[in-house]
Amino acid sequence: MGVKVRSFAKINVGLRIGAARADGFHELLTVYQTIDLHDVIRVSVQRGSGIEIRCEDPRVPKDESNTCFPIVEEAMRMLRAKGRVIIEIEKNLPVQGGLGGASSNAVAAMLALERALRKSLPNAERFRIAAKVGSDVPLFLVGGTVLGVGRGEQVYPLEDLPVLHCVVVTPPVGISTPRAFAQWDRLRGAGTVVRAAKRSLVGQPGAAVPTKSDSKLTVDSGSARMGGLGCELSAWLSERYSGAPVRGRAENPLLALVRAGIENDFEQVVFPEYPELREVKRALVRAGAKYASLSGSGSAMYGLVRSRAAATGAATRLRKQGWTAQATATLTRAQYWRRIFD
Repeated sequence: MGVKVRSFAKINVGLRIGAARADGFHELLTVYQTIDLHDVIRVSVQRGSGIEIRCEDPRVPKDESNTCFPIVEEAMRMLRAKGRVIIEIEKNLPVQGGLGGASSNAVAAMLALERALRKSLPNAERFRIAAKVGSDVPLFLVGGTVLGVGRGEQVYPLEDLPVLHCVVVTPPVGISTPRAFAQWDRLRGAGTVVRAAKRSLVGQPGAAVPTKSDSKLTVDSGSARMGGLGCELSAWLSERYSGAPVRGRAENPLLALVRAGIENDFEQVVFPEYPELREVKRALVRAGAKYASLSGSGSAMYGLVRSRAAATGAATRLRKQGWTAQATATLTRAQYWRRIFD
């Protein structure tokens, strides 16, 4: 039977895309939040060698392109383990849905492998391997409410927040994150920004001194935009940690954050290409969501509501309109780790 591990999903509560980097990635700023929707991963180690991935969903790759493959391969090498690793994926989360399914699967596979082998990697090694595999993989080694910076791989646990109920809608389209970034670059004229970013590597061989116009392009397209969300997050965090009395303290802190007007930048490029997603967002608000947003680059949309009953009612209403909708809730860090191996 192997070792069974739950592979939970995430949503992005705000996502700001910053300047294009010289390494081809973009600076990101986001708050990740794990939620109670999940795949199931089973890992067993048998005699022989190699890695085999099994999944009945034809959309899930079974070769080296599956994120489970490189993370298990590297973990086996670091653990100096031998054997044939069988990874079985029971897929419930959407493929290319923006809920982090593939990244979560990778972490779940690594954790299950450790249990199957009865060996453990140092925590620092886990994070190193996870960051190498994908930008949003490390968040699943933290769980709960997580601040993501860098290209998204630098993750910092935030204070556990009270459970917030939500509705997740998964439209029948898959969105490629690299394609969404390429569309963002075209929208923002990021070809110029990339050149400016490379010129700004002062002191490196062959680096040119950036011009005044280059600097302006880089700041306007990246730093200033990142700073806006950064200020909103800073204000929210200072309120959370200061201990000072705050108006509306009884309100869920996540709703206080989204009321600040944070948005997911990917909506600017995804909605024009997939107008049905904009309609999903409107439908979520009409169904009672206090805040609705694209998760990651999509196509999954979520709406935050005030109660379990409101989530159930909204999901029922959306299903009657023809959408695939599920009522769920956020997971605190403690809940996340308690339920992974449950």
